[in-house]
Amino acid sequence: MSANIGAIDRMLRIIIGAALIALALWDLTYAWGFIGIVPLATGFIKFCPLYSLLGICTLKKLSGTASQNHGVHFIKTKNGRISALLPQQAGLRPHTEENSMQPKVKSFFDEATSTATHVVSDPKSGHAAIIDSVKDFDPKSGRTSTTSADEVIAYVKAEGLTVDWILETHVHADHLTAAPYLKQELGGKVGIGSQIQTVQGVFKTVFNAEEKFAVDGRQFDKLFADEEVFFIGGLEAKVMHTPGHTPACATYLIGDAAFVGDTLFMPDFGTARCDFPGGDARALFRSIKKILALPPETRLFLCHDYAPGGREYLWETTVAAERAENIHVHDGVSEDDFVEMRAARDKQLDMPQLILPSVQVNMRAGELPPADDNGVHYLKLPVDAL
Repeated sequence: MSANIGAIDRMLRIIIGAALIALALWDLTYAWGFIGIVPLATGFIKFCPLYSLLGICTLKKLSGTASQNHGVHFIKTKNGRISALLPQQAGLRPHTEENSMQPKVKSFFDEATSTATHVVSDPKSGHAAIIDSVKDFDPKSGRTSTTSADEVIAYVKAEGLTVDWILETHVHADHLTAAPYLKQELGGKVGIGSQIQTVQGVFKTVFNAEEKFAVDGRQFDKLFADEEVFFIGGLEAKVMHTPGHTPACATYLIGDAAFVGDTLFMPDFGTARCDFPGGDARALFRSIKKILALPPETRLFLCHDYAPGGREYLWETTVAAERAENIHVHDGVSEDDFVEMRAARDKQLDMPQLILPSVQVNMRAGELPPADDNGVHYLKLPVDAL
């Protein structure tokens, strides 16, 4: 018996040595996997606790982790066995240091329009996206300025960030976007949900826009489809179409953070209005349910806050907080009840102060309408049209 075990031991040593040399040349991580598996097997064959302990400890270290080169995952199954799966089999993306990190978020709040702009960056690569920017506009004089956008630019430059994207969650009705100015100063592509075409079609008629105004979204660099994936450096971002407030509303899910635009507000203020052209309260309810189906700890970053009761301005909450406390759509509120509430509330709301200038500019990705023959840009004021 001992002779047989000795022969097996010598044979295993030869096989192990050759295998480890070959595997080390190909992929050191696979080699370490065998370093764990082989002593475990040898320990059982020789009834040697030391071999077994070495194998178990090595595999324990590797269990649940992924190869940096090939993404192999070691998992423990229900029957206690350890298996190696490719990421596709495990339902996971190949692991890299970049895509395992969560985004850094820096927010800027414009009190004049109650708007929060978010700079989302990948801490590893320094690449970033700017979401829902603000171009300052004085409706009394018709003058624009870039004070709010310049604060964002100063931060981006101070942090040494590279802007990949300038994102819009929808065509805003309460502030002008600074997307063209930010693109000029920082680079990046301007993106929005693909349903912008519907919004452009509606408001081209409302404002009787020039014949050449295209309603196919070409003013934007990128029209995102529902569930489309894109990247900010090493961070994966996913687009969720969340219509209701407008047909073109989109939520950007980036790591553990979702940027929801006007779809939701802080729990003590509720949800977005649905009485703009193309708005739909039932669609909004279903969109909110999509967002609230995300993990409870998901951070939600909002586009607006109105500080009810005089509290401080806030623009970050969580899925769990919204489900528990949102005054319009907490757990237990039915779709019919929500639609009834939303319709009654919307009838009492005034139009946003900047809706007419904002939509004319924002449906053009932030550009002003073409100048007249005197070189001046004009915004229209449709009478009795809304």
